[in-house]
Amino acid sequence: MCDQYPTLSAAELQLMLDTRQEVALLDVRENGIFARNHLLLATSAPFWRLELVIDLLVPRLNVPVVLVGDGQIEHSAASKLARLGYSNIRILEGGIQGWEHAGLPLYSGTNVLGKAFGELLEHCLGTPSIEAAELKRRLDNGDRLVVIDSRTSEEFTDFSLEGAYNLPGAELVYRIDEVVPDDETLVVVNCAGRTRSIVGAQTLINAGIPNPVVSLKDGTMAWLMNGDTLRHGRHRSAPSPSGENLKRAQVRAKAVADRANVRVLDDAQLSALEQDPSRTVYRFDVRSREEYLSGHLPGWRWAVGGQLVQASDEFIGVRAAAIVLADWDGVRALTTAAWLAQLGLDVYVWSIPSSPQRLESGAPASIVRPAYSHPVPWITIDEVLTRRESEQVTLVDIDSSVAFIDRHVEDALFIAPGQLQTWLASRSKEETVVLLSADGILAASVAQELEQRRSTAVRVLLGGSHQWFARALPTAEGYEGILSGEADEWHGPYVFRTVEERNRKFNDYLEWEVDLAAKLRNERGVGIDLSASIARSDIQQSSYGAH
Repeated sequence: MCDQYPTLSAAELQLMLDTRQEVALLDVRENGIFARNHLLLATSAPFWRLELVIDLLVPRLNVPVVLVGDGQIEHSAASKLARLGYSNIRILEGGIQGWEHAGLPLYSGTNVLGKAFGELLEHCLGTPSIEAAELKRRLDNGDRLVVIDSRTSEEFTDFSLEGAYNLPGAELVYRIDEVVPDDETLVVVNCAGRTRSIVGAQTLINAGIPNPVVSLKDGTMAWLMNGDTLRHGRHRSAPSPSGENLKRAQVRAKAVADRANVRVLDDAQLSALEQDPSRTVYRFDVRSREEYLSGHLPGWRWAVGGQLVQASDEFIGVRAAAIVLADWDGVRALTTAAWLAQLGLDVYVWSIPSSPQRLESGAPASIVRPAYSHPVPWITIDEVLTRRESEQVTLVDIDSSVAFIDRHVEDALFIAPGQLQTWLASRSKEETVVLLSADGILAASVAQELEQRRSTAVRVLLGGSHQWFARALPTAEGYEGILSGEADEWHGPYVFRTVEERNRKFNDYLEWEVDLAAKLRNERGVGIDLSASIARSDIQQSSYGAH
């Protein structure tokens, strides 16, 4: 029997959001189920992954936590969070159905607030755009233009337009003068869909660069549906600016931040904020991944600035928390903060000392907060291979069905963690079930939860599927073996089997995204304010009439 935790009604939760109180609103259903319908301001924190994500999403143990679920899983999540030290836990009365029955809106999709923000920008500011067919014609004609891809470097490597530069969102104002040869060159900003194309183009417009700037309408989705192709495996960034280019970028960034009333903290102010027991504080280094790995401030997390704007819910689990950004150049933190402020977040920039006393290099260690002390039943790859010669050994990947489609251990099954216990109950006691996740950490956590529930015993592959891949053991790809559909993860528009399915998913996604602006207009408690952008938005609207 689960412990009893206090509940609150949908009306009480709405009041908390309206009055901008600090609250961690966590939806503890599986990610794929969350993507089907959820509260706009909820953060996805699946029950079976809580130990892996909770410390980063909700760093303060006494912050108010409100759990949303299907009427059952949230009670188990409350018990787990209490074991992890969280002391102020409540449950939304009636779960997701209770919110809907109160007549309050639900949303489908992921990163909804950030994507709706992009749609509002285009709707309110008239961000100019160019059709894919027109861009292709101009490229073929050799017209004077530069294509800028504002996605992450990993996404750019996966696919990109021929000749494009990769300048993730926060890098746009910082590096733009390094890739644009003159003031007349047309700048085209693209992403995979719409949001980062629109936000990226409007970023440059707001910063006051003299060039005409447009977004690629509907991004690489429109490019592909137009019958064009993409390049794969490319890396093409731009140098860090120096001299006059850096000075111009700094002036532009400061102007953008000043219009958005971004607050800059000195050392004493940052220390006071961090020591306030009533505030949750997130600290992000928004430079490039390479710069962060080469040396960053202890305790500061890395986040690409553009991703913070589009996907703030993946980094920040506490609504109305304080967000502090930093860089070393006086550009990227300011431009990112300007957007976050307009998105309704409580954001600051810390003025880093010119010579920080201490830096750390490399990636920060993953923080896993184990809820249980049960020993992990590890099994090595060699033992798996030996046992398979004489026993029934079933390998079950529980990490990501999307990654499973791309590549997985040969003959492995895929089951979402939330469906694993029911599946295990149907298996023979003579069968050895081995759980896999990318590095083994998620699988170990799930195995401990199963032990706590006195479920069928499982083993955990030491080193995970990555170790299997590293040893060049047999692998496979495709959908065969997925037993839980899309429960664990949203299969976005770029996950498809045929061109026909791709085009249908592209069109459905683009229609969904465009509709967000109208739906968000009636949403309470959001706090979006575009006045800082409106003050600048008409400067380039007549410079390129391709909206």
